[in-house]
Amino acid sequence: MSPSLPVRRLLRLLALGYVAVLLVVPVGLILWRTFAPGLSQFIAYISTPAAIAALDLSLLVVAIVVPLNVLFGVPTALVLARNRFRGKGLLQALIDLPFAVSPVIVGVALIVLWGSAGALGFVENNLGFKIIFGLPGIVLASIFVTCPFVVREVEPVLRELGTDQEEAAATLGATSWQTFWRITLPSIRWGLTYGIVLTVARTLGEYGAVLMVSSNLPGTSQTLTLLVSDRYSRGEEYGAYALSTLLMAVAVLVLVAQVVLDARRTRTTQ
Repeated sequence: MSPSLPVRRLLRLLALGYVAVLLVVPVGLILWRTFAPGLSQFIAYISTPAAIAALDLSLLVVAIVVPLNVLFGVPTALVLARNRFRGKGLLQALIDLPFAVSPVIVGVALIVLWGSAGALGFVENNLGFKIIFGLPGIVLASIFVTCPFVVREVEPVLRELGTDQEEAAATLGATSWQTFWRITLPSIRWGLTYGIVLTVARTLGEYGAVLMVSSNLPGTSQTLTLLVSDRYSRGEEYGAYALSTLLMAVAVLVLVAQVVLDARRTRTTQ
């Protein structure tokens, strides 16, 4: 029995009010305060040397994290989808660990492991390779918080695909590498692309884990999210709003890409 018309209208109003309070109003206020000083001032805020350096660093981290996640995520998804082995449940739990653990705890764990006084501190002390409070630490933190996305988007596609096509290719004389490039990879392309989009979005927006392992020095180890926090704490509110708007613009682009990929993946599977 479907709800009556007044009940349906009430539910719609409640849903719209919920979205407005949590999303529309805060975003609208940020946009209003961003452009209150004028468009020229907005451009000036996002084109300072510190802002450009923060954007370059964020994009560099994305350029490192995404290939590494693909490189290790796709084989992991293949192992989980194609094999049964002891400890598989533990591996599944470890992959999902970033969803349950606070990013701040991730940062602390990396410091305990890779810091100068940590378990692997000899890497910095003896070899002179600085990980914590440098680019490697930011990359490690970003990889940890984004590692589930590629695996969790590719694995269900592999399960649904099955092994019939791969087995047929093997009987025709194709090597494992040829089968992967010509059969498996084209079949998982939408799931892989969707996982990459989510990885990009999370990497750009990560704050807690990056804050713990970064020295947060403007122009050297400060990502966009850290710069937003730094400007707001220094009382440069309009600068923080401008950079927040820049991050929101990137998030909107990622959201659009996600919707397009969803639509194309739905059409492909129908």
